[in-house]
Amino acid sequence: MATFEIVGGKPLKGEITPQGAKNEALQIICAVLLTPHEVTIKNIPNIRDVNKLIELIESMGVEVNRRSTSVCSFKAKDVNVEYLKSEEFKAKASALRGSIMIVGPLLARYGIGYIPQPGGDKIGRRRVDTHFVGFQKLGATFTFDPKESFYEVKADKLKGAYMLLDEASVTGTANIVMAAVLASGKTTIFNAACEPYLQQLCKMLNRMGAKITGVGSNLLTIEGVDSLVGTEHTILPDMIEVGSFIGLAAMTRSDITIKNVSYDDLGIIPSQFQRLGIKFEKINDDIHIPIQDSYVIESFIDGSIMTIADAPWPGLTPDLLSVFLVVATQAKGAVLIHQKMFESRLFFVDKLIDMGAQIILCDPHRATVIGHNHSMQLRATSMVSPDIRAGVALLIAALSANGTSIIHNIEQIDRGYQNIEQRLNAIGAQIVRRD
Repeated sequence: MATFEIVGGKPLKGEITPQGAKNEALQIICAVLLTPHEVTIKNIPNIRDVNKLIELIESMGVEVNRRSTSVCSFKAKDVNVEYLKSEEFKAKASALRGSIMIVGPLLARYGIGYIPQPGGDKIGRRRVDTHFVGFQKLGATFTFDPKESFYEVKADKLKGAYMLLDEASVTGTANIVMAAVLASGKTTIFNAACEPYLQQLCKMLNRMGAKITGVGSNLLTIEGVDSLVGTEHTILPDMIEVGSFIGLAAMTRSDITIKNVSYDDLGIIPSQFQRLGIKFEKINDDIHIPIQDSYVIESFIDGSIMTIADAPWPGLTPDLLSVFLVVATQAKGAVLIHQKMFESRLFFVDKLIDMGAQIILCDPHRATVIGHNHSMQLRATSMVSPDIRAGVALLIAALSANGTSIIHNIEQIDRGYQNIEQRLNAIGAQIVRRD
């Protein structure tokens, strides 16, 4: 188990560029299974979860040509469907939650899809019902082996259908869209997710010959086609990294410029940080956060405590609530953080309380944070990263703390953040990786 040793309390200064978006990459890489033609993907983040998915589809018979660390070509000409029944496949796929998105393309192209119960962060219940109910609407039969925790879907030919998703699941929507593009007839999806990454997937599929309308809304209409061709696609900058760096700059009272953020695709993320009192300026497609001695949390018009909550896009992504929570510990004022989607994602706050933060965990979904207004630095401590997003929030806390902190289980951070210690050290951080 690797660890980070972090000397905190030092302001940072300089420029940092966000990696390609992890959540988009997982969808886009699964989509290469829809065509036998070559698909080239650029700005791929060099992170554990994405590399594991690439290894998985390569094991399935997809030709993978690594042109560089961030550019890769894929050719799914001869996919070995029988490999999906192997123990090796079960082991690889169960370690990665994003692996579930191979099922839609395989079902659409080969009429069958297998997947073990997917892994990923332990942040509470993460249902996969939306995926399989959608496949059933398209005419697939579904079976689940509880002894092996293995899912199977089959269909001779998928047929377009009307469906209302019971939740605006991003991966669920992506999976159903990828299945529907090769189905016969028209598919209408209400309550579809409309995150920028899902929009990117739809735009890529349309370039490959799909017929998807309503992109960017929660109503998607898909006219099925017989086949898809190859294309090139460039992944967006990771909005979670952009938000993490905004929070880091404020928390450590640093002067940081975040380069090439694709500002128009950040939604309300910048304005939500402004509600915490964080000042920044947009310069072309960069965000500059100047040194701030203090940032004051807004209150509602009637004077009641500000609430920051996650919601389906265009609401605030749940992946950033951990960062908002830790940044609020040094703000002036109080805020209620409401994590609606996952009931275990706030359980890392005990580490922040050990560091001296004033946080009341109201229940599994809500935490009230009373900010120190930088009047007292957090204390350095030793802690364990429980998941990707909490891990980077703890890293931000450690960088602001007085003294040397240790974070164990940083493999969780590596799953979502590319060479994070090297990039932060380049702008003045002191982070040492110890294996």
